[in-house]
Amino acid sequence: MRIAVTYDDGQVFQHFGHTENFKIYEVEDGEVKSSEIIGSDGQGHGALAGLLDNNSIDVLICGGIGGGAKTALDEKGIELCAGAEGDADEAVAAYLRGELVNTGVNCDHHGEGHSCSDHHDEEGHCGHDEEGCGHEGGCGGCSGCGSAPQFEGKNVGKICKTHYRGTFNDGTQFDSSYDRGEPLQFVCGAGMMILGFDKAVANMEVGEKLTVHLMPEEAYGEADPEAIFTVDIAEMPGSEELTVDQQVYLQDMYGRPIPVKVVAKDEKTITFDANHEMAGKELNFEIELVEVQ
Repeated sequence: MRIAVTYDDGQVFQHFGHTENFKIYEVEDGEVKSSEIIGSDGQGHGALAGLLDNNSIDVLICGGIGGGAKTALDEKGIELCAGAEGDADEAVAAYLRGELVNTGVNCDHHGEGHSCSDHHDEEGHCGHDEEGCGHEGGCGGCSGCGSAPQFEGKNVGKICKTHYRGTFNDGTQFDSSYDRGEPLQFVCGAGMMILGFDKAVANMEVGEKLTVHLMPEEAYGEADPEAIFTVDIAEMPGSEELTVDQQVYLQDMYGRPIPVKVVAKDEKTITFDANHEMAGKELNFEIELVEVQ
């Protein structure tokens, strides 16, 4: 068996789509026989799944991951164990002992040259993973998966399963776990969810239902004007084929994928918006705590 771990300086890196390295473990009879570190090339979720598949990976251990990335892994037949943190070697050892808990899809984030590649969004979600807001990576905008909790509560640090329905102030629904027929699972207080959603769950009782109204600062933040930028089409191969409103990935100076939207284009230039699609919006959630582990 071959296990890959998102890797940074000995630790489990917390954002699958942004990882610059994987540590690959060769396992025989339940023991690690060898390991090596490979670069990710920062090619985006689908390409990362392809990279793992090309390296004959059977299991991926990571911190935060969105639904679109999980779908890509599923298509390659790669088992996912998300929600890990801390020492990478110990995470693998815990997995082999059967002690590593898989939180599933848990990170919905949008992140942060430029080369260009198409973005195949599953649900208009995070980072453009498949994340829609709240949920499956959804409106949990990974504000630093695995980071220290910003609040206290009896559910902090525990795996929580919630059903939820998210709406804008005009009543329009933008996401619902009920519609998918499966609750969202995440570690409360680990930064896998947007702050307001996470804080709401921190002290809920199993079976309790709660309605919360979130201002932008507890959701996806205010839109940043500096995240809207224009480049010459001639300097970005592939951009000539893009159209307004198309979702794509660019790469930053480190090769990490950045989900952006094409907001304007003329014969010579193209303008992108790297703000999260929910930036600046007030959000409402009906949350039901289904289970706490």
